[in-house]
Amino acid sequence: MTTPMSRLEGKVIFLTGAASGIGAAIARRCIDEKAFVICADQSLDGADALAKSLGPQALGIRCEVTESGSVKRAVETSLEHFGRLDGLVHNAAAPSMDGTVIDLAAPQWQLEIDVILTGAFLASKHTLPAMIEGGGGSVVFIASQFAHVATGKAVAYCAAKAGLVHLAKAMAVDHAADGIRVNSLSPGAVATPRLLQRWPDLDAANAGLGPAHLLGRIGQPEEIAAATAFLLSSDASFVTGTDLLADGGYATR
Repeated sequence: MTTPMSRLEGKVIFLTGAASGIGAAIARRCIDEKAFVICADQSLDGADALAKSLGPQALGIRCEVTESGSVKRAVETSLEHFGRLDGLVHNAAAPSMDGTVIDLAAPQWQLEIDVILTGAFLASKHTLPAMIEGGGGSVVFIASQFAHVATGKAVAYCAAKAGLVHLAKAMAVDHAADGIRVNSLSPGAVATPRLLQRWPDLDAANAGLGPAHLLGRIGQPEEIAAATAFLLSSDASFVTGTDLLADGGYATR
């Protein structure tokens, strides 16, 4: 995949859920485009390992997105290290909680909502002031095709991702005058370690899930990273309050 080499040059991006999968691909793409990246993750070891592999333009930091104090400390450390913030990507996700409203336990429901939706709220709450002070920025929430079309026994996930899409729209209204663009990005099935919770390997996942997408295959993390970089960049300077479906046509069916 061809990578523009300077579209994000000098930008400082705070990225949650960075340690693996889509998050790690986004971090790599941002570094390739000359950004600085805060690799924030619940796993400090994972965040550190990724940051070290990316070089001095990356910082690994522990961040529990469900805890306001943890997010606040992570943002403060980021500002001490890089001096500014220009973007936020909220990618953190909880383990998928299967169940209908009847059989899903309340704590399982709450964990999904807390990580995906409350995590986006807290990450935004603590990063936006610095972005506004610096003259503006871009926020991207990683949602899902299931924000648009439902799937069985995934009420918490579907509800949380749909909430994320509308949170982006509401924030776009509130902060346009501050120079902040806010968008969501909804992938289809993507070849990440998360799929291995349900499939024996990625080939089996592609064979099982690919036909549900118009393009006949699941996505690659690098494809989602490319779409995220677009939304972060000035190429998307007239794009706010929208959801970009990068789902291979899944939601079209």
